Amino acid sequence: MKSWLYPVLLSLSLGLVWSAQAANAKRKAPPAQVASPPGDPVLGKDKADAERCIECHGVDGHGAGHANGPEGKFAKLAGQHPDYILKQIRDFRSGARKHDQMAIMARSVSDEDVRDIAAYFASQPGMKGEGGDAHTVGRRLYEQGDATRGVLACVQCHGAQGKGVAGLPLVPVIGGQEWRYLDQQLRDWRSGERRNSADGVMNQVLKPLTDAEVESLALYLSGV
Repeated sequence: MKSWLYPVLLSLSLGLVWSAQAANAKRKAPPAQVASPPGDPVLGKDKADAERCIECHGVDGHGAGHANGPEGKFAKLAGQHPDYILKQIRDFRSGARKHDQMAIMARSVSDEDVRDIAAYFASQPGMKGEGGDAHTVGRRLYEQGDATRGVLACVQCHGAQGKGVAGLPLVPVIGGQEWRYLDQQLRDWRSGERRNSADGVMNQVLKPLTDAEVESLALYLSGV
């Protein structure tokens, strides 16, 4: 091979490698989160009534609907990220998240109406509990996790006291949520009954936790 040709071929080879690496990196990169068009909270209030959302989630989104009862089956939605609400409706609709009643409701309402309903609930004063600091085990897990078991600190994604993180609209506000609802959702993540988080991160984080730890975590979060 002529001496002048070797550097040229080397440069071309490196260029192909770099191009392939760049393509692979692009394929592996998570898709960018695109915020949904904002809804109209004024229209959303009437739509929440018409679609019977308030019967379970409460007129102000604080879960005081008559169907909720002492079991706490339905989430509080007051102050929740609108994009998170929209994603859950889409997941109920597709079957990615299982709930027979919500699947029926989700299929009967358009994304446009959901955006308005979500905007209404998001505009309400945020959920707030009392006395969560008393549950030290749950608080420690939330703030620090447990590196020995690979349990990540919840605060990294859900923010201080579960009040959410700006720039993460698909990660829910959970501070002040109804404790029975939280407890059930945490157990469903742990068992794999619920699996609609990105890369299954919620299933992985909760899998090592005991029943007592799950309960303490739910009680802590419901109280802050």
